[in-house]
Amino acid sequence: MNKIAPSELIINNRGAVYHLNCRPEEIANTILTVGDPDRVKEVSKHFDSIEFTNQHREFITHTGYVGGKRISVISTGIGPDNIDIAINELDALVNIDFETRTIKENLTQLNIIRVGTSGSLQAEIPVDSLVVSTHGLGLDNLMNFYRYSNNDEELNILQAFITHTQINAITKPYIFGASSALLKEFISGMHHGITVTCPGFYGPQGRVLRMGLAQPNLIDSLTSFSFGNHRISNFEMETSAIFGMGKVLGHNCLAVNAIVANRISKEFSKDGAAAVEKLIVKTLEVISEKI
Repeated sequence: MNKIAPSELIINNRGAVYHLNCRPEEIANTILTVGDPDRVKEVSKHFDSIEFTNQHREFITHTGYVGGKRISVISTGIGPDNIDIAINELDALVNIDFETRTIKENLTQLNIIRVGTSGSLQAEIPVDSLVVSTHGLGLDNLMNFYRYSNNDEELNILQAFITHTQINAITKPYIFGASSALLKEFISGMHHGITVTCPGFYGPQGRVLRMGLAQPNLIDSLTSFSFGNHRISNFEMETSAIFGMGKVLGHNCLAVNAIVANRISKEFSKDGAAAVEKLIVKTLEVISEKI
C-alpha cells in the first residue's frame, strides 16, 4: 500500500496531526464542531468528566463523557476552508495509521454534528428558534475540488435551485443530504430545511455596506425557492462542506443551528447566548440517549 508523504499528512513531534494537534486516542467517535473557539467550553461544561483538552490556533478540542457516551467538541473557526482542514484531519486520525502512513484496512465511521448559529431565511422561523439541516447547499466552491457523486434527489434539487436563482453566473453550487440516521433523532421539535452555506458573511449573504452586490436579489431568490417539500430554511458558512466531505469519506454528518438573525423580518436575537445554550443542551441530550 502506498505511503502518504510527510508533505501531504503532517504529523508533529508528539505524534499529533498538524492543525488540530490531536493524536488518535484523544478524539471520540462522536464529534461536535463549533465555529467559535469560546463555544467549546460552553459545550464541555455539560460533560460529566473531561479527559483531554488542547488548543492550537483556532482549533480547540475537549474530549470527555456525558454519562457513558464519549464525545469530543472541536472548534473549527469560521468558513468552509477551515472545515476542509478539520474534517480531513479528523478522518486521518481514525482512518490512517500514523506509524505506517497508510490507509487502514478497516475504516471508522464518525458521527460529526455541527452546533452553530445561523440566519433564518423564512419569516416563520423566528430568532432564538432551532433548525436542523436536511441538506447542505454550498455556494462556497470547496467540494468542486474533490470527486463526488450525488443521488437523484440531490441532483434534482440542485438543478431546480440553479434554474430558480441563476446563481451559476457567479459560482458553481453543490448539494449533499444530511445523515438520515442522525436526522431522524433530531428533527422532532425543530424547524428543518435546506441550509445554504456561503463563502463569506457580507456580500455572499446579501449584506450591503460599501460595496454593491453582483446578485442584489440573492435573499429573495433563496427565500422563494422550493422543490417539492423542500425549501431553504437558513444560511451560514460551514454545513455544506461538512456534509460533502462527510459523504465522500463515509461519515455520518448533521448540522443544528440556533437562529440569531431573521433576514426577512430584519431582527437579531436579543440573547443569542441563551439560544445557543438551549441548542447545546438539546444536542447533548439526544446524543447521550439515542446515538
